[in-house]
Amino acid sequence: MRNITGILLLLISVQLFAQSDHPQIPKTGTNINAFVPKGWKIIYRAKGDLNKDHLPDEAIIIQNTNPKNIIKNDGMGSDQLNVNPRMLLVLFKTSGNYSLQAQNTNFIPTENDAENTCLADPLQETGAISIKNGVLILSYQYWLSCGSYGVSNVDYTFRFQNQKMELIGFQTGEYSRSSGEENITSINFSTRKKSETSGGNMFSDKTNKPKTVWKKFNWGRLFTLDEMTEELTQKFSEI
Repeated sequence: MRNITGILLLLISVQLFAQSDHPQIPKTGTNINAFVPKGWKIIYRAKGDLNKDHLPDEAIIIQNTNPKNIIKNDGMGSDQLNVNPRMLLVLFKTSGNYSLQAQNTNFIPTENDAENTCLADPLQETGAISIKNGVLILSYQYWLSCGSYGVSNVDYTFRFQNQKMELIGFQTGEYSRSSGEENITSINFSTRKKSETSGGNMFSDKTNKPKTVWKKFNWGRLFTLDEMTEELTQKFSEI
């Protein structure tokens, strides 16, 4: 009887591990699928050379598929909300395999939000990740299907330097789906310069009169991809 109970507990623990919201990611693998835990899937993927060794590195966003994280919604928006966690992995290509260079489990928004039920998937319109000119760009778009005309586009730029994926750029643009009015803020953490552009209009050439103001700012060390959180990005508004 004890043996049967032990086997049942083992089977349950295996299933829980397979559906874990916080799985352990291996440090190396022969292909990118080796880094995808059981019960998870790749939803976005970008390829390019990030460490200047002329080999194609990969950045992937994976998502859990656990049914328990698809919840009923009694409010506005969709009838069901998919709040399965997502994770960003940066994989460097080496001779014969891949190595895990960076990962983030706290900064990738879920498809739906249990508190803001009208919020659209922040990754759907942007494609989420891209690798251009040797840097990794993580892109979000925030807008509500009910209650607001505002849209926010946010880009984070990371470069591999000092043996880390460091945040070197941040840009946010806000516009109204009603009036077309647009404002853009861009921060370069490498040069310690910030630009603010106001007076733009996406819908009217007549009223589209953007004006940009530059300023320098003081900043400490560069943050890495692994440590990025929404709370951390709130400090950018203080610059």
